[in-house]
Amino acid sequence: MNLNLGIEFNDTIQRLIISQLRAATAGQEMQSDEALVRRSSKTRMLGAVGRASGLPAFPQVREMADAEFVGYCDPVVMSRGMFVPLRRSPQQVLLAVANPWDYRADDYCAARFPEDEVLKVVTLASEVSAVIEGSSNSSGPSRAELEAVEVEEFSNETPDFDVTRQYDEPIAQLVASMVSDAIKQHASDIHIKTEKASFQYCFRVDGDLGVRVDMPVKLRDRVDAFLLNLMRLAPEERSKRPGISGRFTASYYGRAVGVRYERHRTYRGYHVTMRLLDKTHLEARLGMGTLAFDEETLFELDKAMAVPSGIIVMSGPTGSGKSTTLNAMLRELNHPEDNILTLENPVEDEIPGVTHCDLRDSTEFKPMIASFMRSDPDVILMGEVRDRESAELAIEAAITGHKVLTTIHTPRASQIIERFQQLGMERWKIAQTLKAACAQRLVKLLCPACKERTEGIPEREIRLFHLDPAWATRPVFVHHKEGCPDCKGRGYAGRTAILEILPISPKLGDKLAKGEITPFELEQEVRRESGLPSLRDNGLKLMAEGKTDLDALKKVLDLTYES
Repeated sequence: MNLNLGIEFNDTIQRLIISQLRAATAGQEMQSDEALVRRSSKTRMLGAVGRASGLPAFPQVREMADAEFVGYCDPVVMSRGMFVPLRRSPQQVLLAVANPWDYRADDYCAARFPEDEVLKVVTLASEVSAVIEGSSNSSGPSRAELEAVEVEEFSNETPDFDVTRQYDEPIAQLVASMVSDAIKQHASDIHIKTEKASFQYCFRVDGDLGVRVDMPVKLRDRVDAFLLNLMRLAPEERSKRPGISGRFTASYYGRAVGVRYERHRTYRGYHVTMRLLDKTHLEARLGMGTLAFDEETLFELDKAMAVPSGIIVMSGPTGSGKSTTLNAMLRELNHPEDNILTLENPVEDEIPGVTHCDLRDSTEFKPMIASFMRSDPDVILMGEVRDRESAELAIEAAITGHKVLTTIHTPRASQIIERFQQLGMERWKIAQTLKAACAQRLVKLLCPACKERTEGIPEREIRLFHLDPAWATRPVFVHHKEGCPDCKGRGYAGRTAILEILPISPKLGDKLAKGEITPFELEQEVRRESGLPSLRDNGLKLMAEGKTDLDALKKVLDLTYES
């Protein structure tokens, strides 16, 4: 790592750089092997970029940043150009860039700091984003300011709601701060609840609801009206219908984040759930990131997708990542020679080359599917099978030679067959069309910075969850109850998907059609012949690798039986 910048830094910057060097060299033995492997590829790539551009390369620049100085710079411009001025000394500015050849960083500094010499270093894009987000002020108006709000009128906002700008209207600022904080914390949902004497909001992060933030009860109707106004729905609508669905777009430092809105009436007022569809900067791929399933499961999934026609069904509870996995599968199937149509409610992830259709009302389902069948499709994605009509249409599409991807709500993959039967489908049709039954869950991952090592699992939990007795003495990691700054006190950092798949071969399909085998027996036979892991197997493997703990697993899996 080259520190010859051709000019003396001030003492503070020098000390920070020296600490970075020590962490990158002599301090490496203090990191776990897993952490080193995880960072090595990015570090090598960053080093190559640094050598090519002739700039010093620093994998971490957060400690170098002067938050007050960064706060004076335009976060939108910095986010678009992926650069951030870190700190300023007399006649010098230290600038971190993710792309050394992007002219926007030089143009911005030339206009903003014309008299200063710019000392440039190259770093990771994630570091630039972290510094920008860490310096942004999203605390919102104070309680006193909110208490002083007059409630006679409210401002009109456009559906494209910029949540990172400052608003003079306190309700607009309150909602903007709420949404921007949720995006910053990587929340999946925002909940707004009304109780007898309280009005609160909280975020769901990594599957758990966080601390509730109290708001003055008198703002309840103002916040309600403002959110309805964002979606261009008249406030009078709230008294006409028990449930209201809508959608708007939040702009977060120039990044468009879809917000799916669901409101229903309660005894004391209303309950709003806003699902954040922050996928514009992320393209999920099978075998990568949170979808890094084991090789055999991926192979069977690829084999099912290679079948010209039939149904692939993904099951799991709400929020288990089913739609993300299906969209990743669509990307694998997305070829210029194929016509892919989707019917979703709502569209969560737009894929170039795929025709996405938004189902606005349940009455549109049947005519839309009928229209789909006349549109010469090769692949059809149906958002969910929830009743007899949707099940019939999915099976009819598969029988007539189409490839169908869809979701359904069942605990286990084998129960998908039973669910179709409950919806009135004949077993022979299910056996003929179903090519793969899958079940998925999202499991919380331990924070690598604060996870704790412990010797074995207590005997009672081994009996309760039917674990191998060897777990009593096997070293495992558990989450730290108090957490740390890296995980914001949760003890967990992110989630990963685990998947079980039951491929339905022609032989098994024939047995199923003739009634010679039950769905559960089919599952057991697949496990014996193929050795494919179940959800339980995948979860325990993560625990054995020190990536999760029993508390996280038992929240999403029924471990009280042996699969």
